[in-house]
Amino acid sequence: MNHQNLQPLASIHPNAIIGENVTIAPFVTIDDNVVIGDGTIIDSNAVIRSGARIGRNCHIHASAVISDTPQDLKFKGEETVAIIGDNTSIREFVTIHRGTASKGKTVVGSNCLIMAYCHVAHDCCVGNHVIMSNCVQLAGEVVVDDWAILGGGSLVHQFTHIGGHVMLQGGSKVSKDIPPYILAGREPLSYEGVNSVGLHRRDFTDEQINAIQSVYRVLYLSGYNNRDAVAKIDAELPSSPERDYILEFVRSSKRGIIRGGI
Repeated sequence: MNHQNLQPLASIHPNAIIGENVTIAPFVTIDDNVVIGDGTIIDSNAVIRSGARIGRNCHIHASAVISDTPQDLKFKGEETVAIIGDNTSIREFVTIHRGTASKGKTVVGSNCLIMAYCHVAHDCCVGNHVIMSNCVQLAGEVVVDDWAILGGGSLVHQFTHIGGHVMLQGGSKVSKDIPPYILAGREPLSYEGVNSVGLHRRDFTDEQINAIQSVYRVLYLSGYNNRDAVAKIDAELPSSPERDYILEFVRSSKRGIIRGGI
């Protein structure tokens, strides 16, 4: 451990495992049973509680709280963790709670940007390259797949699943699952088309995007119910990673998917 960047005014438990070239500002609190990867920066007044597992080259900004106890009355003090991947930025006043006995862990992936005042509740699983704009609130056991972007002030109901490459309108109330690759907006929350701009930015080809649009034309614009639409897509549209991901998402949805809106 390189001690040059560790402030004497920080409170660091002697059993905390801190990597090389970690910068810890004054008035940081780091508890026992914490692991912090190489090159991570922790700004003033951040609180890193027991069970935190923070990756390499992260930036934990001022007054963020990582791995505090869950806001769940079923939590009985069991040993659980909150895991943050590499190269993730956690902005001011973000709260990320550790897991419960349900899953044992809360996970935020690598290369994420979690903006100020967001909350990630117990047992959530947030994928890689996810952006959560200011004040997004995830209830317990929410799943957010890779590359999703959640607009500011959105409220996400417990157990909800948000698919990869989704663009969610700010201020949304999410109580149903949001399938991958789409724009979701309005009130009540609805399908607003395929996120073609975002997919182009991530090097999806025109052929891939057209195939995704073909799936959603059947799912949302054909007048079929979800079960019949899935059967028609499976029978008539050629298999691809994108098609198969959408089908598996819809089939496995426990809360049901958001409605069509266009």
